Amino acid sequence: MNYTSIKEIDSLKKWVKQALKIKKDPLKNQRLGKDKTLVMLFFNPSLRTRLSTQKAAINLGMNVMVMNFGAEGWTLEFEDGTIMNQGASEHIKEAAEVVSQYCDIIAIRAFAGLTDKEKDNAETVLSGFVKYATVPIVNMESATGHPLQSLADAITMAEFKTKHKPKVVLTWAPHPKALPQAVANSFVEMMQLQRDMDFVITHPEGYELNPEITKDSVIEYNQDKAFENADFIYAKNWSNYNEYGKVTNTDENWTVTAEKMKLTNNAKFMHCLPVRRNVIVADEVIDSENSIVIQQAHNRTYSAQLVLQKILKRLPNKTKSLEY
Repeated sequence: MNYTSIKEIDSLKKWVKQALKIKKDPLKNQRLGKDKTLVMLFFNPSLRTRLSTQKAAINLGMNVMVMNFGAEGWTLEFEDGTIMNQGASEHIKEAAEVVSQYCDIIAIRAFAGLTDKEKDNAETVLSGFVKYATVPIVNMESATGHPLQSLADAITMAEFKTKHKPKVVLTWAPHPKALPQAVANSFVEMMQLQRDMDFVITHPEGYELNPEITKDSVIEYNQDKAFENADFIYAKNWSNYNEYGKVTNTDENWTVTAEKMKLTNNAKFMHCLPVRRNVIVADEVIDSENSIVIQQAHNRTYSAQLVLQKILKRLPNKTKSLEY
């Protein structure tokens, strides 16, 4: 069992219930991971993802090894048939199999390069490990998705849901740097699994996400209209998908402010963090009692723990009595 996409969840409602059960007693299954090892490979920086996933593994009794590829690992080659006489020192074929020998699960974080859309959509790093590793793979954010985050988002909304069919809005917000679409993509895919919520995506014209992901999701270009009677506002920046990786809009009017939140149904404010204050969201919003960003971050542990727990339960038991 791999966990590379939120779409691999068979029943989101069931998974959320299981995660909330884990949250009540996170050490209940601490022997499940005994003598099992999680290797975490980071091709990009991390705070919440690293610490929450490591905490989840510890809660399950696992050993954890962490490697930052940018500073510690050989540069990897992912293309087949390449004459490796340039920068890359090691091929993914050997690297994935070697790492697999040292652990029971591999978790990988590798962002989009935001220069080559085709390469990013092919998920070069993640798919390379899925293809050549001999142990399960967990996606800790890839070029096009962040399924651990979106699962945590679903858990958080379940905790704060106050009516039968709440309205959830994913809103684009300005940012000075080009950011990937991964978090937004997985949030959209997660919301498409919800049967008891209304969902709206709002962004400036020209900032559409990949249509193969948004499908028939409602898109509203007027942010004020989208915010009307919303129960959850999820703010996130993403760079232009059509003019790939470009920042073609920095309109400050898209910042989430207290005035905009007044249009909502006393909505909860959500963001995956890290967040640029007074660019993505005003201080008065993120510091308000309706901000649940810290609770989201807390639930990252339980989304990761649920995934690891499900994988561990499917691993073959290799325990033997040996004499030396």
